[in-house]
Formats: sequence, structure tokens, C-alpha cells
Amino acid sequence: MFHFSYRKRRETLKLDCMIKKLTPVLVVEAIESILPLWDALGFQRTAEVPHGDRLGFVILQSGAAELMYQTFDSVRADEPRVGQTFGRAGLFIEVDDLEMIAKRVPKGIEVVVERRKTFYGATEMILRDAAGNTVVLAEMEK
Repeated sequence: MFHFSYRKRRETLKLDCMIKKLTPVLVVEAIESILPLWDALGFQRTAEVPHGDRLGFVILQSGAAELMYQTFDSVRADEPRVGQTFGRAGLFIEVDDLEMIAKRVPKGIEVVVERRKTFYGATEMILRDAAGNTVVLAEMEK
């Protein structure tokens, strides 16, 4: 088996058990105009959250592939500490144990939101990597 990493194989496997799922979040001005493409490719809308009179967030899924879109306005309203410099993309990472993952965050990584509870049943920690990308770590209620 080919394995490319600067970490020992043992450590990589240990981390694999902590990460449940990673989903890209693309931030856009408007969601409605992007939906026809994903509909044509066979993606289903598994969640939609309105923001005002438009969609503010959507989850699209086809088999194991999942993609999220959120509008800039929705990001700013949801978490102002993130919204001003979110960028165009982020990562939503579902984890088994947020506390264990939080202890592994390297010094120097910007912690935008230490902890927050969401309406969809997650406890989240929001980070910004060295390149300015937003990374949301989420432990779902069990």
C-alpha cells in the first residue's frame, strides 16, 4: 500500500478514527443560480436553510459525495467573527471528539470561535489556517 506522509503510519491511522467526514463549503453571492447544474448532475438537496427571501445554505448530495453552499450574507449573519474574512471556501469537518481534536490544534493557528452550539445540534470550533481558509470542526449531538 502506498502511503505518503511525513507522519508515522501509526499516527495517521489514529487520526483517521477521529475524523468522521469532511465536506467542502463554497461561499457564494447567491445559491439559486448554481442549483440547475447540480440538479442536472443528479445531486439531491438534503438540507436547505432560508436567509431572508432567498436560500442562505444548502447541502447537495449524490451517493457518498457531499457539497455545501452558503451565501456571504448568511455566513456574516450566522457568525460575525468569521463572516468578514471567510473567503470563497471553507471546510466542515465532522469529528467524534471535539475536545481531543482541540488539544491537537497547533500553537499559532487562529481560533476564530473557541466553541459554539448550533441549531442543528453541533458543538463547533472555528479555525483559520495559515492561508486564511476557514475550518469548522463539528461534533454532532449523540
